[in-house]
Amino acid sequence: LSELEALMERMKRLQEDKEDEEASQEEMATRFEKEKKESLLVISGGIGAFPVPFSFDDEIVSTDVSRYIEDPGFGYKDFARRGEDHLPTFRAQDYTWENHGFSLVNRLYSDIGHLLDEKFRMVYNLTYNTMATHEDVDTTTLRRALFNYVHCMYGIRYDDYDYGEVNQLLERSLKVYIKTVTCYPERTTKRMYDSYWRQFKHSEKVHVNLLLMEARMQAELLYALRAITRHLT
Repeated sequence: LSELEALMERMKRLQEDKEDEEASQEEMATRFEKEKKESLLVISGGIGAFPVPFSFDDEIVSTDVSRYIEDPGFGYKDFARRGEDHLPTFRAQDYTWENHGFSLVNRLYSDIGHLLDEKFRMVYNLTYNTMATHEDVDTTTLRRALFNYVHCMYGIRYDDYDYGEVNQLLERSLKVYIKTVTCYPERTTKRMYDSYWRQFKHSEKVHVNLLLMEARMQAELLYALRAITRHLT
């Protein structure tokens, strides 16, 4: 099967399995912990547990982004050290964007919550209902896996989501691409962009990038707004 056909087959099988039997809360918690730990091993350039057919050494980004920032050493760091047994988890049910973050943002900056919420919803629901040459395809499962994987990398867990879907829908090379775009965007190259989902249209791959960046922004907002809420109470 081609990469596209294999992905569509996995999506179909996931839907059928979900209709037959749902995973228990304990199983879903275990799958999240596994995915969270593995996300720490995803290293840019294909080093470690997730080898990929490209390396940053092959294509150097010419733009020196350090000229645009005050602190060149400032950047993403994994939320936990590798090898730790008990990694910190942000349970989304305890502090959600819809029930907590949205209202707090509006209190701090009038109407900005509505604008952010509209942006998040628009990008999350953005679809042509296509996958390359296939039409009338429900991509909800795939979009949810992409969004939730970004939050998983930031230690955020949704109790009602089965993270087994992430492992089945997102291949290892794609996970490396996702981590690079969301955590080290200045390292992303055209060669990396071209290396995943080769059969998909550019517009569909741009949708993926938009979804990844909005998921990252919401994750960062959740941590910041939760800290503000704790300070205010």
